[in-house]
Amino acid sequence: MSGFRWRSFGCSTPPQVALHNGWAAAPESAAARFRSNPVPVEGGLVALAVDLERALFADGVGALEDPVLPGSQAAKDAGEHIFRAVEAQVGFQPGQRVGRHGYTLLHRDAQLVSPVDVVRVGGDQAQGIGGVSSEASVSTQKENAAFAQVIAGASGQDFEDAKRGLIARPTGKILAADGSVLRDFAAYDFVQGAAPDTVNPSLWRHAQLNANIGLYKVMDGVYQLRGFDIANITLIEGKTGWIVVDALTSRESAAAAMAFAVQHLGKKPVSGLVLTHAHADHFGGVLGVTSQAEVDAGKCRVIAPVGFLHETVGENVIAGPAMGRRATYQFGPLLPAGPTGHVDCGLGNSVPLGPPGLIAPTEDITFTGEELLVDGVRVIFQLTPETEAPAEMNFFFPDHGWLCMAENCSHTMHNLVPIRGALVRNSLKWSKYIDESIELFAADTKILFTSHNWPRWGNEDLHQFLIQQRDLYKWIHDQTMRLANQGFTPLEIAATLVLPDEFKANDHTSGYYGDLVHNSKAVYQRYLSWYDGNPSNLNKLPPTEVGKRYVDLAGGADALISKAQKAFDDGDYRWVTELLNHLVFADPTNTAARNLQADALEQLGYQAESSTFRNAYLMGAQELRLGPPKPTPMPVRNKGLLLAMTIEQLFDSLSVRMKSEELGGVSLCVNWHFTDIDEKWILGISNRTLYATPGRHEKSAAATITLTRLTMLDVVTQATTFVDQITAGTISINGDASALLEIFGKLDNITTGFAIVEP
Repeated sequence: MSGFRWRSFGCSTPPQVALHNGWAAAPESAAARFRSNPVPVEGGLVALAVDLERALFADGVGALEDPVLPGSQAAKDAGEHIFRAVEAQVGFQPGQRVGRHGYTLLHRDAQLVSPVDVVRVGGDQAQGIGGVSSEASVSTQKENAAFAQVIAGASGQDFEDAKRGLIARPTGKILAADGSVLRDFAAYDFVQGAAPDTVNPSLWRHAQLNANIGLYKVMDGVYQLRGFDIANITLIEGKTGWIVVDALTSRESAAAAMAFAVQHLGKKPVSGLVLTHAHADHFGGVLGVTSQAEVDAGKCRVIAPVGFLHETVGENVIAGPAMGRRATYQFGPLLPAGPTGHVDCGLGNSVPLGPPGLIAPTEDITFTGEELLVDGVRVIFQLTPETEAPAEMNFFFPDHGWLCMAENCSHTMHNLVPIRGALVRNSLKWSKYIDESIELFAADTKILFTSHNWPRWGNEDLHQFLIQQRDLYKWIHDQTMRLANQGFTPLEIAATLVLPDEFKANDHTSGYYGDLVHNSKAVYQRYLSWYDGNPSNLNKLPPTEVGKRYVDLAGGADALISKAQKAFDDGDYRWVTELLNHLVFADPTNTAARNLQADALEQLGYQAESSTFRNAYLMGAQELRLGPPKPTPMPVRNKGLLLAMTIEQLFDSLSVRMKSEELGGVSLCVNWHFTDIDEKWILGISNRTLYATPGRHEKSAAATITLTRLTMLDVVTQATTFVDQITAGTISINGDASALLEIFGKLDNITTGFAIVEP
């Protein structure tokens, strides 16, 4: 920043010390920490509070959400947004940009903004994507007809299994407190009969299976609620009440599911809650299943794999805004439900839209083979870290022969890395954990259920299911690396590998959610990084610059469009999108290029077997026609997943928002003391970088801030303000408080509304 005055607060350069290990240092105390009460401290420096709060979190907390699911965690695999409003966002229309606006934390009416909740586009489904009438091309019709022949001999057993044990099917809608619709049980009633030309027949078949929603009796003592959410709730009958496996995404969807169970099974207390893994569609609805008071009173045990609290937010904190935006492409929540729009999400028919909550586990499972007696029911656990989630577990009920495979097995090929982004999952370990499950439990298993889709019955059938799932992830791993070790690049590997007939014969190994194309690239990335080894790809020109040069090389925009149109007429849609991507990035105002590229993406979506591919293609088409969504701010009124965030994660998320260009000549540090968790931190700026050092204070620090962690969360979530807390004496600032402005005044405005298919 020009004219910036160099300031030093006499702070030494940050020492090179190792950061503490998040949850691992004291996992047993985690629950107590998150339920700590604020401790009053000395107050002061009210006069500076106004300026401070104008700078602090000036644009909301863009980097502090975990969007495993879009608009709620985030998908699966999930937009899990940390800062959420209790009320659902409504009225989101095409042409609006996804993003955040910034507000101060000073005043009562100030709004700290969370990632927006997104809802499906309303209106006539026949309009198609982007309001344009959509038809399958002749080429697409031929592709899908050929696909239909391939699956023509598929077994009907899945349909029998998906309907088996139906007790009742819900009707109507799940509503938020403000009356907005979170779930419409009739939204996917159109998925009936033969596949339309605009949907891959295999994906259509899978969508029909996922459209079986309701309360199901799996067998005596085991019930499932499907279709209230993208995931399932499973009810296990205990001695005194229900042992609930997973809690869906939002309080509203979980509460609706539990109320439906009460209606048909009678009222019972929830004596235990088992959370299979650290994705929000499995824990976010916990407050619709039980309450903090019930848990604190010892009436309901909450059991989760070790590391659960850390991983609920830790997997995606740093890249939260980018993941949130990209998740809209993976899950397609802005697409209209219908044959030319949204059809399925692979793991379920759609992503719920309510905000997630969190209750800290009362018990961590720390080793494979650990056995608990939960409300009179024996359960043996198997830890499976680094598989579908960083913290995950399978478990077995030895007295009954029931096996829960969490999300390590589903009726689909899963993602080794979701297209929203995430750390690459370990396909080799994934396969080995399934093999371990076979060895530990399969011989004695009578039923197998998972966190998504429908169960399997009979030892022989479920045993084969496990073997095929095991071999699928091992095959992808092994064959990818076989070709990589021969010098094949990711693109070449993806073009070479074809799923063998042994897997094609089983629809649960088909890519309805994951896909072989991007799973093979994920394996390559895990071992060899993004770089394919070709120096030409080491430092390529950015898309806008290379686009201009390709347009010039093609002889201008009109010539390139002419070539693209011929490719479109020939059904070469992948080539069309590549050609026109250059032109759109060179000139995003070229309507002809945008529309033709949208048409090509649309046809690719119609042909895609993978729901994530279909959603991404159709979202791209929609945004080329209408532009990206616009920002819609949303106030934060509950802590939600914030309760799982550590101070380290909070500071890390701030550091990736620092505007380096405005930090020249700045050297300072500030001490922080969070009294309720008894943590000391140094937060400072050095070499244009924000650093955070745990465990001590710096004598030469410009200021020392004393507060509770929960007070900080209350300020962030608008339960209170800095001014109020300083006045009340619960926040103390000793020293030169203007140092805080040097930090929090240099935060960048983060938005998820960035363009994807255009510059």
